[in-house]
Amino acid sequence: MSAHGTQPKEVPEVLIVGGGLGGLMLALLLECIDVPYHIFERSKELRSLGSAMTLNACIFPVFEQLGLLEDLLRISSTFRTVDLYHEDMKKIGSTDMTHLKETVGYESILFARPKLYELMLKRVPAHKISRGKKVLRTDQKDGRVSIFCSDNTRYEGDILVGADGAYSSVRQSMYKRMDEKGLLPKSDLDKFSIGTILMVGVAKPENHDKYPQFKDGFARFLTVIGSSKTNNKNWSALVTPNNEICWSIAQLLSEEEAREQQFRNSEWGSETNETWINEAQDYICPLGGTMGEIIDATPKDQISKVFLEEKLFKTWYYEQTVLIGDGATNAMQDAVVLANCIFNMPDKSSESITKVFKDYYAQRFEKAEWHIKRSADMNKILFGQKWTEKLLRHITFNYVPASIVRKEAAKSFTHRPQIAWLPLVENYGNTPVEPQVGRPKNGLNKGQNNRK
Repeated sequence: MSAHGTQPKEVPEVLIVGGGLGGLMLALLLECIDVPYHIFERSKELRSLGSAMTLNACIFPVFEQLGLLEDLLRISSTFRTVDLYHEDMKKIGSTDMTHLKETVGYESILFARPKLYELMLKRVPAHKISRGKKVLRTDQKDGRVSIFCSDNTRYEGDILVGADGAYSSVRQSMYKRMDEKGLLPKSDLDKFSIGTILMVGVAKPENHDKYPQFKDGFARFLTVIGSSKTNNKNWSALVTPNNEICWSIAQLLSEEEAREQQFRNSEWGSETNETWINEAQDYICPLGGTMGEIIDATPKDQISKVFLEEKLFKTWYYEQTVLIGDGATNAMQDAVVLANCIFNMPDKSSESITKVFKDYYAQRFEKAEWHIKRSADMNKILFGQKWTEKLLRHITFNYVPASIVRKEAAKSFTHRPQIAWLPLVENYGNTPVEPQVGRPKNGLNKGQNNRK
């Protein structure tokens, strides 16, 4: 019995499949509220690949609540401008990002993705992560949900969270069960459309004097937009703390090119990179020198190629299984909202679990849909190769008034879900943000006030 003479609240046991940023964020939050969980990661080593990554005001309040914001800022550089160039290094245009501090309360930052991964991983107890657990299928019986792994092991819990990326085995198994019962929308059976092929890495050059940008103390997002001479690829390079250079080479595919792709692989991997590496040797690096020199300074097992698919699934949950999204900020926001809903569960009954999933979906689906569409539109403006996209890019970077840029940018930062059981972080900017949903029902849900 508790001190107040009531039984302790039953809490669900949570299985998290996938140890990426979304899965780690959910684990951190469940750790805070003593909800039992375990992460099942298919790779034998939790090796984080990737290159430069940005985070902003949409998720900073959560890091501040967790006491991680200062640690995050220490591995980051302030992100102040976006500069675009033709492949002969003639400048296309530039966008100033310094207004963000005033309008949304935080500057955006750039850092090496593996650094954030390491920072979050340290907060998750090692015994709560199992590696080498490739999930083959899932099942539900007698109020418990189970995962079956390729090493002939089986695990069960009350809630199963699929945080295992675009080609989620949890999603595929859940959809199979739903489709057999005629419950799955036809659109969720459609194949992916590959939007971008991306190769990334983090270089560790020995000659730091060759790149004076290391001394700037802030980051510029420098991108070269290629032409048919470079197979319409674009490439970026930027400096981060610890004398590292994050780089990427990308190819934005047309609808026809996407349809012609005969394989699907959304996993970060270091194979099949040689062709692109050889082609990029003489690309002019926006930091100076060539991209070949940057690539040569990158450990080969830390160079990866990924196919970024474009698709938003309509179905996010069924029975006692729920999915969280792909993509860093969206995935972490999903994790925050789902954890808030779990925190407010009165018990672990199937009815309560269903209500949790419905609340989670209601809070997140439209937001995720909006951000995914906006991201796709921005990619076309930044990197598109059609003449209409090139024209729009030129106009956007050279003729659109700064006031309109600020107004449009602010729309991306109004949705900032925070952790329900911790004191809210106030809004430090002059742009209003949405009130918080899911606060404990004890009169504490007062939304957010601007700091004067």
